[in-house]
Amino acid sequence: MENQTLLSEFLIMGLSQNPQLQVPIFIVFLLMYLFTLLGNLVIITLICIDKHLQNPMYFFLMNLSFLDIGFVTVTIPKLLAVCLKAKESDKSITFSACILQFYLCISFISTEFYLLSVMAYDRYLAICNPLRYASIMNTRTMISLTVTSWTLGFLDTIAHAVLISNLYFCASNEINHFFCDMNALLKLSCTDTFFINIATFGEGIVIGLGPFILTITSYGLIISNIMKIPSNTGKQKMFSTCSSHLTAVVLFYGTELGIYMKPTSGHSLDKDKIFAVMYTIVIPMLNPVLYSLRNKDVKWALKKAIGKLRQINSVLK
Repeated sequence: MENQTLLSEFLIMGLSQNPQLQVPIFIVFLLMYLFTLLGNLVIITLICIDKHLQNPMYFFLMNLSFLDIGFVTVTIPKLLAVCLKAKESDKSITFSACILQFYLCISFISTEFYLLSVMAYDRYLAICNPLRYASIMNTRTMISLTVTSWTLGFLDTIAHAVLISNLYFCASNEINHFFCDMNALLKLSCTDTFFINIATFGEGIVIGLGPFILTITSYGLIISNIMKIPSNTGKQKMFSTCSSHLTAVVLFYGTELGIYMKPTSGHSLDKDKIFAVMYTIVIPMLNPVLYSLRNKDVKWALKKAIGKLRQINSVLK
């Protein structure tokens, strides 16, 4: 307890302790960060300026882009800073900043669980119940579902942040991770974490498996409806869209539930880092491509935007 009161910071150890790997890691993740920001900002901009993209599906995609930007911005800058630090003391993060980073990460995760299920439900209505789609998924419903997803995502995780912040850390303050991950923090605690592990597993069932089942059920009904389409071209178009969405869903849910619903004894921080890179960096980078940039409406909006920029540039010259 005495050590806990004196603890004011942690040391983020990053992805590797090998000094020769720090520069390559910095370059790779800087490029991934910039690509993710660019891709998601392009999606947000196109949806805001193009009237043809201002409908529920793209509104939900825009919120997903905001989530992806949040993911990478909360985690990657600290990783990049750690790669540039020569001394271990330069890798420090204050206790309060660490808890805030942890809270934001799990809040974004929780929000994305809800938002992915909302997006799947939206596609189910559009494909399986097109005649009633406009009346059901109106502006009020669209905004209500989005606000509910964000609100529940940030409220559900408050208890976890409070529990983690009240742990006693008496062994070490070196976090074997590239951000303040829950499992890495639990490894450092000398407090009994049984209650937190049970709470995490229970919350994973409610927040993770619940939306996952709803999402998979929606896509199952969508695929069943697609099979009834007589045109092979129509089937291929629908399957192409669904396969992209399902790929993103399976990647996200698979990495998340694979980490946080495993028994504590089965955790390996080195493996957890790989999974964490997937859901905090790789998936946010791929989402604009999987969800939006393969869509012909988004491509058309992007071409129009580029055309307008060229016209403005020619006028200025």
